[in-house]
Amino acid sequence: MPKVGRKRKFGDSPSTSAPPKSGPVAADDSDDETDTKGQYPVIVYLDQARLETVKTKKGDFEVLNCDDHRDLLRKNKKDHKEFRPDIAHQELLALIDSPLNKAGKLKIYMRTHKNVLMEINPAIRIPRTYKRFSGLMVQLLHKLKIKAANTNTTLLKVIKNPFQNHLPAGTRVYGMSCTGTLYKPDALARSLYGDEQMEGENPKGPVCFVIGAMAAGHITIDEHPYIEEMFSISEYPLSGACAIARLCGAIEAEMGIV
Repeated sequence: MPKVGRKRKFGDSPSTSAPPKSGPVAADDSDDETDTKGQYPVIVYLDQARLETVKTKKGDFEVLNCDDHRDLLRKNKKDHKEFRPDIAHQELLALIDSPLNKAGKLKIYMRTHKNVLMEINPAIRIPRTYKRFSGLMVQLLHKLKIKAANTNTTLLKVIKNPFQNHLPAGTRVYGMSCTGTLYKPDALARSLYGDEQMEGENPKGPVCFVIGAMAAGHITIDEHPYIEEMFSISEYPLSGACAIARLCGAIEAEMGIV
């Protein structure tokens, strides 16, 4: 039999091993808490992201995915179709690139299927290619925190569970699912961010959207009992990135962000 290197450990925790030497990340130093119109930030929580590391024969780490590690997943009796870290990558790009974020109106969290909760600085520039994104996630899961190269700004960090402890008081939480109540995006944005909701003597509190980052399944109230209502913004199944783009576009129009 041909000789092989050290066996890869499935789901290996990389906390004691050296992370990649460089992280493919850069950032803007703008303040993500700025809110010039007095509106609350839009909180987005990406849940069940499939971000799990594996040690390769070369001794470095990679994020498990269905393309590069199919044989390893099959060997460990795992369904390779579930290992889609690219979904989280696409959704983060849709959020970070949105005018809503560039206007300083977003606050972003993400949780992995292994229950690792992350806070993403909206000023970060997410790598465009999946390979560099994967390296960034490996670096975060090793170091638990990533800072900008030339400043002391924290771009990514692992925070303590549960997620609801990080929500401001009075936050209204909604889950997105194709099985939820169907709304037109503009009507939904108006009901949540219209003048009658955000102004007057008793303005409504901030809003949080829980969005799935997994290949299959749905966000449910059973898993997130703090969700007030489940909703959908299309009569057709949409990718997470597409749903985020429609939602952000409707909120931008309601807030007057061009």
